[in-house]
Amino acid sequence: MDKVAPASAAADSQEQVPAFAPAIAIRGLKKSFGSHAVLQGIDLAVPRGTTTVILGGSGSGKSVLMKHMIGLLKPDEGEVLIDGEDIVPLTGRALDQVRHKFGMVFQSSALFDSMTVGENVAFPLKEHTRLKRGDIFERVAQKLALVGLPGIEARMPAELSGGMRKRVGLARAVVLEPQIVLYDEPTTGLDPITTENVNEMILDAKRELGVTSVVISHDVGSAFKIADQIAFLSGGRIVAHDRPSVFRRSEHPKVREFLLPWLEKGA
Repeated sequence: MDKVAPASAAADSQEQVPAFAPAIAIRGLKKSFGSHAVLQGIDLAVPRGTTTVILGGSGSGKSVLMKHMIGLLKPDEGEVLIDGEDIVPLTGRALDQVRHKFGMVFQSSALFDSMTVGENVAFPLKEHTRLKRGDIFERVAQKLALVGLPGIEARMPAELSGGMRKRVGLARAVVLEPQIVLYDEPTTGLDPITTENVNEMILDAKRELGVTSVVISHDVGSAFKIADQIAFLSGGRIVAHDRPSVFRRSEHPKVREFLLPWLEKGA
């Protein structure tokens, strides 16, 4: 995990979004809470094996959109297709089977403070598999090594830095070997060095595991470093959606307003 591709190579790979059938396809998605319309017709395709960053300001509906991807919310209208299957009508066991395709990295890492790192990572295996104790230990060690934290199973979350907690959160998210990983504001509240470590973690997960990643964020700098494509959510719609190099030049007024502070820094 310490090996990072040269910046030029990473940039080149990020400019080529494969034209595979999308892992996630959202069509005409609408969701209101009472009289408040949050999503007003979302259309979005997430190509398999790529990283899509969904940018938007606070309250723009990014978290609501992500909850629809995993079936935690049902839309008022529209479709959410995972590997071509519309999950909107699904309930119970059928929906649970689709959710097993996902791993989730929470903004706060959401580790259990009373459990060791090893117990935290092992938790999904104990809940959702019948693996033997030795096999669980082996899988946990493998995933911790994958995120660059070998041998820390006995440590407690309180002993870890913010970046290490994020990496343990990723290890737990991928321990069931999902096809898709969702990241909820992964760099919020982190210092620049830790933010860069988390960016590398997301890129490494794509390289090492081949997962499809969806990141919701308001961190423009991170988005341009990790994304294969960037979608901008404003007014309940995706108003811009393209490769980073094209997105940077968007003439949409809401996108320009959002990017301006970052561009003025000379980034």
